[in-house]
Amino acid sequence: MEENAQLIETLGVREQYRDQYWLRKDPIYEDRLLWRAQTFRHIVHLLPDQSIIELGAGQGLFTRQLLRVSRQENPITAVTFHPNQARPDDLSSMVECLGISALPGALHGRQFDYVIVMDLLDKRNSSWFLRNIYELLKPGGQVLFYESNPWNVILRLRQSILQLFGEKDPRQLLSRPALYELISEAGFIRVFAVYNDFVYAPLTPSLVWFFRSLSTLLENTPLMQTMAGSILIHAQKPPRIAERPTLSLCEHKSLQGAVSVVIPCHNEEMNVEPFITQLRSFYGEYIHEIIPVDDNSQDRTAEVIRRLANEDPLIKPIFRTPPKGVGRAIADGYRVATGRYVLSMDCDFQHLLPEIRDLFDAAAQGYDVVVGSRFSRHSVLLNYPFQKVVANRVFHMLAQVMFRRQFRDLTNNLKLMRREVIEKLQLTQPHFAVNAETGLQPLLMGYSVKEVPISWINRTPDMGVSSFRLAKVGGGYSHVLFRLWLNTAFGTSYLHFSKSDKIC
Repeated sequence: MEENAQLIETLGVREQYRDQYWLRKDPIYEDRLLWRAQTFRHIVHLLPDQSIIELGAGQGLFTRQLLRVSRQENPITAVTFHPNQARPDDLSSMVECLGISALPGALHGRQFDYVIVMDLLDKRNSSWFLRNIYELLKPGGQVLFYESNPWNVILRLRQSILQLFGEKDPRQLLSRPALYELISEAGFIRVFAVYNDFVYAPLTPSLVWFFRSLSTLLENTPLMQTMAGSILIHAQKPPRIAERPTLSLCEHKSLQGAVSVVIPCHNEEMNVEPFITQLRSFYGEYIHEIIPVDDNSQDRTAEVIRRLANEDPLIKPIFRTPPKGVGRAIADGYRVATGRYVLSMDCDFQHLLPEIRDLFDAAAQGYDVVVGSRFSRHSVLLNYPFQKVVANRVFHMLAQVMFRRQFRDLTNNLKLMRREVIEKLQLTQPHFAVNAETGLQPLLMGYSVKEVPISWINRTPDMGVSSFRLAKVGGGYSHVLFRLWLNTAFGTSYLHFSKSDKIC
């Protein structure tokens, strides 16, 4: 019992030290905690009614942001390691607040879908603390940690200055390799640890937004990553495949039966069926039709699609003949879509399905085009291939200068558009650059365009090899920019493309 009390005391010290730092020395702590809450939501792909426990909630600074991004649809238990601390002011009654002096203590026998921990893992208590976290999770449950990066140069300088004035940082921080090893030894699976957050004091609020944009690049840049302020660690309790709730995310009557879904498929034998099944589960009330476009697959994708179409009349497949190309597949799908809205997305976006809810929200608000943005200020982009980050940012920087418009990421194939917009598109690109056309043309034609944040998370830096080849696809993107600039600069119409140019 005495040992448990000492370990709890360490957690209490860390919790208090963290809150005091946020309140006294972090001029953007509210924005930072909102980013982190959004990151949590995107990484776990949060669904309504899933339970969350925040360990070390302190004064509820992060809890408020967590409540905000979860739409107040999830039960949240906020635990502080100061038993006598008063309930935070203005905190929703939906949040259960607990002050505990032992673990598991009042949490004995309880389990949660998700655990989130902010800056509490310490060399003195980490193994014990991780065992308790493991027991608090349901099978298949996930935990997310944010821990200070001990290798950060600014942190080391601050610690040295504190020592000169007779003060001491009470924390015994763990490095990324040590955190990864400890969490893996505790029995967790699907562990990944990444450097995160390059926006920290002594930055002033006026400089924050510039460096927040730069942060996305730095987080995915080799060698620069140890300059990060934090280490983000994700882990899961076995089993690897956790059962997801079956529920509807449809809440807008105006979208009922209104959406055609166009899905380009190339060698997606393993993905297409679970993807369509989950799509129907979450958004069945919205769906007018599902149009999987088999783009000359070499595996059994076409066979799977035919079987699904025989079982469900809403599935209306297209089977393309050569030549192949994602641009051609999207154009063919757009051509036959009959819903009032058309949603285009890739088969490997299955994990993003809960986040597509945000696109439907924006459409219900009246936007003509809604784009899932990987580079918005609240997007989550972890271990994204560095060459793709650079190519994307250079393309969008040039496009913003050339067209004198503000946008962040219009080249993703996750778009929801009114059908009248689709009907006016002039698509010429047979491959990936078609996504630049579907993003830029509606904007330049004067339609209202909304970007909503989505996630792109690669579990480990060396996981998989991107099929993106800048030398191969860069010419198409350059062609799109130059052609649209000519149309804009000289007042020519999008309808002036020749028939030989157009694929849609």
